Amino acid sequence: MIGSYDIDLVRKQFPALSQTSNGKPWVFFDNPGGTQVPQQVIDAISNCLVEANANLGGAFITSQRAGAVVEEAHLAMADFLNAKSPSEIIFGQNSTTLTFHMSRTLGQLLKPGDEIILTTMEHDANVTPWELLARDLDLEIKRLPFNTETFEFDLSDLEKVITKRTRLLCLNHASNMTGTINDVKAASEIAHRHGVLVYVDSVQYAPHGPVDVQDLDCDFLMCSPYKFFGPHMGVLWTREDILADLKPYKLRATTNEAPECFELGTLSHESMAGVTAAVDYFSWVGSQLAEEQHRNKWSQFSGRRQYVHAAMDYLFEYEVELTKRFIDGLLEIPRINLQGISAHDAMERRVPTVSFTVDDMDPEVLAVGLAAENIFVWHGHNYAIEPSKALGIYDQGSVVRFGLAHYNTVAEVDLALKLIRQLTQ
Repeated sequence: MIGSYDIDLVRKQFPALSQTSNGKPWVFFDNPGGTQVPQQVIDAISNCLVEANANLGGAFITSQRAGAVVEEAHLAMADFLNAKSPSEIIFGQNSTTLTFHMSRTLGQLLKPGDEIILTTMEHDANVTPWELLARDLDLEIKRLPFNTETFEFDLSDLEKVITKRTRLLCLNHASNMTGTINDVKAASEIAHRHGVLVYVDSVQYAPHGPVDVQDLDCDFLMCSPYKFFGPHMGVLWTREDILADLKPYKLRATTNEAPECFELGTLSHESMAGVTAAVDYFSWVGSQLAEEQHRNKWSQFSGRRQYVHAAMDYLFEYEVELTKRFIDGLLEIPRINLQGISAHDAMERRVPTVSFTVDDMDPEVLAVGLAAENIFVWHGHNYAIEPSKALGIYDQGSVVRFGLAHYNTVAEVDLALKLIRQLTQ
C-alpha cells in the first residue's frame, strides 16, 4: 500500500511537519504522548475564540454559537465512537481527570470487600484512580497478568480471576508500551456473564483503529483527542442506561441531565471546536482518500460516521507497513530488545507504538542522542508502570518509545534506524 498512499497530500494538512531547526527537519515519533494537528483544527480553534468566545446559556449570539460548538462536538465524538446518542459522550480536561471523576461516581455503587480487576498492561491512568478508590472504600484489587513473552493476555485467565465479589474490570484497548491490541469484545463478553462492568482505556488505540463501542459492548470507554490529531481534551463514553443510574458529583446549580451533569465546570469550547475538526479530518480521509473497500466495510453506517471508520481502516493499513519496516530494522541492530509483538503475521494485533531496550544503555541516553538530530521520541516508563515492572525493566529506565503515525514517512523511519545504529555502536 505504501506506494499508492499519498503521503505528501496527508502531510500538507499538518503545518508542524514542515518545521526545521539547525538545518534539519523535525521528525515526530513522539505521537503516543500527543500528535500534531491538521490546519483545519487550528482554524476551528481560532474561529471559536473569535466568533463564539462566551459561556453557555446566554440569549446573545456568541453564547448561542458556543452552545452550537458544544453540541457539534458531542455529535462528532458520537460518530467517531459509534455511540447510540451524543448524550453518551462526556468531555473533560483529559482522560485521567475523567477517570478519577468516574471512579468516585462508581464508588457510590460499591461496598467493602467488592473487587476491581486491573491488568499488568495498564497506563497508570487506569490504575491509580481505582487503587485509591479501593483504599478509601476498603475494596479488593485483583490483577490480570499478561504473558511477558507473547505480550498478550490469555483471556481464559480472566475467568479464573473473576469471583462473585467482582464488580469492575479495567482494561486497555491497546498498550501504550507494548502496543498490543487487546480483545475488548471478548473480555466484555466474559465480564458481563458474571455481571461485571467493563471500563476501557482506548487512548492508545483510538488514533489508529476504528472504535465501535456498540460492537465492543463495553460499559465505559475513554480516549484523548490530542492523541488523534486534535487538541488537549479527554472524552469518556458511557452507555446511556448506565448514566441514568449514576449520581454525579456536581454543583447544585448545574443540570441533572446527562452528559452535562458529568462535565464539571466550564469546558474549553475552543478545544471542543478542534475536536469536531479532528473528526472531520478523518471524515475527509475516509471520503476522499480511502478506497471503496474500506467504505463498504462500514456500509451499515452513513455520512461522517461511515467515512471516519473507513479512514481508520485505511490509515491503519499504511501504519502496519511502516511498523513492519521499523521493527524489521530494529531487529537487525545488535543489542536491541523489542518489548512487543514483532511477527509480520501479527502486526494487526498491535498499534505502531514501538518500545525497546538496548543492552547496557540507558534509554535516556539514546533519546537525548536522537533529539539532538531532531528525532523526537520518548524514554522511561511513560506512565506504563505496571507493564514496565512486569517486564523487569522498570529499574533500568524502562524503554525508548517510538510512536508511528499516518503522517510519518518511510524516509523518516529509515533515518531513525540509521541513527539508532550509530548511537548504539
